[in-house]
Amino acid sequence: MGQSEQGELSAAQIFYPCMQCADIFFLKADICQLGMDQREVNVLAREYCDDNRRKNKPIILSHRQEKMSKSDPSSSIFMEDDEAEVNLKIKKAYCPPKIVQGNPCLEYIKYLILPWFKEFKVERSVENGGDKAFKSYEGLIASYESGELHPGDLKPSLSKALNTVLEPVREHFKKDANARDLLKRIKVLTESQNDARI
Repeated sequence: MGQSEQGELSAAQIFYPCMQCADIFFLKADICQLGMDQREVNVLAREYCDDNRRKNKPIILSHRQEKMSKSDPSSSIFMEDDEAEVNLKIKKAYCPPKIVQGNPCLEYIKYLILPWFKEFKVERSVENGGDKAFKSYEGLIASYESGELHPGDLKPSLSKALNTVLEPVREHFKKDANARDLLKRIKVLTESQNDARI
């Protein structure tokens, strides 16, 4: 909860992490995929397994996104998103010119695109400086902070790279009947949970 051990906690601040931890076991989750802001709850679940000699500790898979909106699927990119959905989500994504801190588009490039492709290719018109390939995040940031690289050029290039990464997943869901059926069931479950929240 970000509190010091000496600080006073309300009952809600004590019960909420316990309830989040209990959710992991109630759902029989093998993998807990949450944001970095939820990492402590995942660690609590794993420590509970150690303390109670419980087998099959959940695997922690923390993503870099600071906050996710549970009620807004457009705030995240999902493995099964089609090309048009990815393009639209990136087009709408928060990405102010010259601002690096808290910029999710730059985080996608740093943690996914650069490690995957070993470079980030930006396609630009000749008037905007022409195409450029960034081999390091530091070079990308310098160009972005100076204004040489604009979100209007960065976003389409990011969308293209993300769609390249996701294409094999889309093909898998198209060609494999079991995967397609599983995806349909997950979507039905997700929609019913979102309806319950409303």
